[in-house]
Amino acid sequence: MRPLNIILLASAFNGLTQRAWLDLRQAGHSPSVVLFTDEQAVCEQIEHSGADLVICPFLKDRVPHALWSNSDRPVVIIHPGIVGDRGASALDWAITNELTRWGVTALQAVEEMDAGPVWATCEFNLPGGLRKSELYNGRVSDAAMRCIREVIEKFIEGFQPTPLDYTDANVRGRLQPNMKQADRTFSWHDCSRFIKRCIDAADGQPGVLASLAGGQYYVYDAHLDQRSGMPGEILAVHDDAVLVATGDHSLWIGSLRRKPQPGEETFKQPARHVLAGQLAEVPTLGWSIASQPFSDEAYQPIRYRECGHVGELTFEFYNGAMSTKQCQRLVDALRWAKSRDTRVLLIKGGRGSFSNGVHLNVIQAAQDPGAEAWANIQAIDDVCAELLSARQLVVSGVTGNAGAGGVMLALTADIVFARAEVVLNPHYKSMGLYGSEYWTYSLPRAVGPAMAEQLTQACLPVSAAQALQWGMVQEIGPRCPDEFSLWLLQRANSVLEDSTYAAVRERKARIDQVLIGHSRESELQEMQEDMLYNRNGFAQKCSAFVYKRKACGTPARLVEDWAQVRRVELAS
Repeated sequence: MRPLNIILLASAFNGLTQRAWLDLRQAGHSPSVVLFTDEQAVCEQIEHSGADLVICPFLKDRVPHALWSNSDRPVVIIHPGIVGDRGASALDWAITNELTRWGVTALQAVEEMDAGPVWATCEFNLPGGLRKSELYNGRVSDAAMRCIREVIEKFIEGFQPTPLDYTDANVRGRLQPNMKQADRTFSWHDCSRFIKRCIDAADGQPGVLASLAGGQYYVYDAHLDQRSGMPGEILAVHDDAVLVATGDHSLWIGSLRRKPQPGEETFKQPARHVLAGQLAEVPTLGWSIASQPFSDEAYQPIRYRECGHVGELTFEFYNGAMSTKQCQRLVDALRWAKSRDTRVLLIKGGRGSFSNGVHLNVIQAAQDPGAEAWANIQAIDDVCAELLSARQLVVSGVTGNAGAGGVMLALTADIVFARAEVVLNPHYKSMGLYGSEYWTYSLPRAVGPAMAEQLTQACLPVSAAQALQWGMVQEIGPRCPDEFSLWLLQRANSVLEDSTYAAVRERKARIDQVLIGHSRESELQEMQEDMLYNRNGFAQKCSAFVYKRKACGTPARLVEDWAQVRRVELAS
């Protein structure tokens, strides 16, 4: 296959765009990114780049006429729907309508959105109970990558895409309206499963607007429970979530966003934080790993089980963000788990991201964001310290994508196993931070000092395959989340006898706690400058992230030399 110069045109360098960028590079192509800012700038960048092909893995904006009308350089949209499906709410409708099968289609951009000829399509089974972000980052992302690979093969072969034909009985998709709040609405008198499905279909954005505790809030992160009460009543609080009674049982709601007043902006926060002043009379259910280690409670953001010699601790924090309080709860759970008569401690993420480090939304919402950031970084450092000081052999299971401190948290384990195709971002610099989580100890230990420097300075994503090659990850397990969980537990049970890890077991016996302590101390000295004194613009970057500010341009690190040459020539 001949190598291509490919533009990835996207609204953001999100997980799917990163995965496409990594996959294309691995296949020998040269992808260069263009983030959609304004139409004129985008057209100039692409028209004079010399690209063979433009692929749009994640694009919310309409492709300009000047781009899609150039037949010599196709613009291919990756749409999260089956052939014939059109509209911006494809996944929302698929979840809402409880479809059992769905897909992704690669289609050529034309004047009418999502109506162009088809390059490729890939369908998959759609199990119930998935939230939109989980579906997008899992089955949709996998199908999208298969479509992108097929598009490239067909482009090289000179393939002409197939016009969309609604008279064809095999074309089952149709134009669907953009889903509005009226389409998402529910009553707390409805059954829990229906309400959860409404919330799951709006996960990420925009959430479902509902009345709660006398106010109007967009609700997210719903979990079923069997308790009951008067519909709409807040029955209890646990960790960061509130339990709301429904028509039959109840739902734990993990995150809320207050409905903004005209001209105001609001953002998602843990439900307990948003409703803090209205929960004084609400009972707190205080179970934890230490108090009820083998609890059968339905909602457990941190849970524990034992199998053979392995104690498995799972933490599942919404969007992979870890607030000060969440880190403190995780420290308590780790201390209890470390006291057990086990020989391996397996830590793993849940069904979303593994971890993305500190909780930027909670930091932004704090009265003193700098002070909250400082408390948060020390709390996540405490989590890492518990792993580094464990008597047991520590295995981390990277169940989903990870970024910044979340990557470094995984690396504090003795052995790292990753699910296939996850994307890691082992850097902090783009957020204006030096970084902590013992990265100056654990990253060079894994990849060597030179590679550690390169990874943290380049600010580029890393694939699971690259992480394996460089020593950040020791093994890669199945892509299917359920298969990975089973495989992970089996591998964790075998590492004590596996000769492959003899050197790791030996290294653990010689661990230098003094060196580890120096690492934390020097990192926090740097982070103090960043978080308390805003040395590199962390405060502004945190705010831009939380309020989802659109990029004002494409970062230079994502633009390949070939995509810059023509622009330089044009300017001269």
